Amino acid sequence: MESENHAQGPRLRDLAVGEKPQERLETYGAAALSDVELLAMLLRSGSQGMDVLAVSRTMIMEAGSLAGLLRWDEADFRRIKGVGHIKALQLLTVTEVARRILKQQVEADPLLDSPELVYKYLYPRAAGIEVEKFWVMCLNKKNRLLRLVEASSGTAGNSLAHCREVFREAIRSGATAVICSHNHPTGDPTPSRDDMKVTEALADAGKLIGIQLLDHVIVGEAAKDPKKIGFFSFKDNGLVL
Repeated sequence: MESENHAQGPRLRDLAVGEKPQERLETYGAAALSDVELLAMLLRSGSQGMDVLAVSRTMIMEAGSLAGLLRWDEADFRRIKGVGHIKALQLLTVTEVARRILKQQVEADPLLDSPELVYKYLYPRAAGIEVEKFWVMCLNKKNRLLRLVEASSGTAGNSLAHCREVFREAIRSGATAVICSHNHPTGDPTPSRDDMKVTEALADAGKLIGIQLLDHVIVGEAAKDPKKIGFFSFKDNGLVL
């Protein structure tokens, strides 16, 4: 037992029966639990003056969402009252398991013919990273993925995408089209002026080379997206023809 937990607050077993996530889990199944209750099941105990549900609620509020916890490191978890070294490591393990499950659910050669599918494919890679990365999806005639390439990686707010890098990889892969994508570490996928300029340049270069830019999808998080969908598609918004 962690030394910092000697003076812990109420545990799950100390809550009133109607408030116990464990009782609801056993009766209704995991899908019936809220995000706060699911996290409370992992935490198991609170801190002095805060029950486990309050600690769980505080953690999710600080992260912005349950998915936001994928961005956290040990120091982030330990800033929450009642979370010590061991518990922080346990939570880091759970978030890494979640990230790997998401990655392994992706097909080897997925069909990427909509921004929704692009977002679903890339989100496991984009979740939790604090810098902008730019990916190129090289596609065949049936819009199935031939190769995914990370074309660049920069500091937060500084996306580095060059036409020569994007289309060099597409040519090497024998692609007939590409979809480009990058993440916004803030979680808000709203495009910047630089994003608009890069997209226009890529579309023009693709026309010259004969490899069409089908779309440019910015990956964010639904909770941080003004439109609550988690991504921005240049094609869907009439900015890629």
